[in-house]
Amino acid sequence: MKTIYVVDDSMLYLMAAQKALEDSYVVVKLSSATSMFEALNSVIPDLIILDIIMPDMDGIEALRKLKADNLYAGIPVVFLTGKKDDVTEALGFELGAVDFITKPFSKPVLVNRIKTHLDIEGVIRERTEKLLRLQGSLVSVLANMVENRDTLTGHHIERTTGYLAVLLEAMNKHGLYSDEISDWDFESTLWSARLHDIGKIAVTDLILNKPDKLTASEYEIMKTHTIEGERLIDEIIKESGDAPFLQNAKLFAGTHHERWDGTGYPRGLKGTDIPLQGRIMAIADVYDALVSERPYKSAFSHEKAVEIILESKGSSFDPQVVDIFNAVNESFAQVINEDASMH
Repeated sequence: MKTIYVVDDSMLYLMAAQKALEDSYVVVKLSSATSMFEALNSVIPDLIILDIIMPDMDGIEALRKLKADNLYAGIPVVFLTGKKDDVTEALGFELGAVDFITKPFSKPVLVNRIKTHLDIEGVIRERTEKLLRLQGSLVSVLANMVENRDTLTGHHIERTTGYLAVLLEAMNKHGLYSDEISDWDFESTLWSARLHDIGKIAVTDLILNKPDKLTASEYEIMKTHTIEGERLIDEIIKESGDAPFLQNAKLFAGTHHERWDGTGYPRGLKGTDIPLQGRIMAIADVYDALVSERPYKSAFSHEKAVEIILESKGSSFDPQVVDIFNAVNESFAQVINEDASMH
């Protein structure tokens, strides 16, 4: 059964709401917004019925606080109140309330309005899940197109995605760049990162799969995969809309070869002018290149790759991200081992 919080300082209305809803839902009665936030630490409800006029913290303030927290922002909130003037109603909807129910209420009105909103949330959730599955399928197809053409870097996309997952988890744990990554959906971000080399589709096979080291002119052509990646993703954005997932993918594609000291490409960005997506992908990308065998080079050991990246701290790479990498570098080795065991 779905769980509903009823938050009201009036025991009369708490009992009335419980009696109306308890046959269909688990009803949690709470006498204040403060007690609601305490309860949220244990159970996240499917919907909150919230009084407006309450002591300590009123319903408007409580709604603002809910919507400011990513963990609770998606919970539908219905105001149950005797105060329903136009200004209050407009403010409530502006802040994210889904409905107003006026006191005193009848049981059929309360039950039907709550059922409607929970059904809508279920439909939205189902459609969102379908879209995410479609997004994942499209990304897999595009990433595999690159992987199948670039025969020298087998499973590079899978491994770099694994490295990024390790880095992001550690950065989140240590609070590094928390002001930026707190808004990231990590699962969606990792899907975006899989498109970082999408621009290689525009690079000729003669260069992409050349068994020898590239000449200077060939290397210049190879470098264009960053700009081409941005261009391709821009075309997708024009057709499908400006989704955060695609903007992330564009940043991964266009900036993962920039260097902290400004000597990278394609734009020579420096320091924190390089988007964070590019700074973290740079480490994952270089580490994988170092530990992978190529026709023109042997694979470095994990230890040697770590040493090279540490030596490039502050030149190629963001020093703070390198510190996080160093703290979790054994998990990078584990990604390689898992990849080897699967392939």
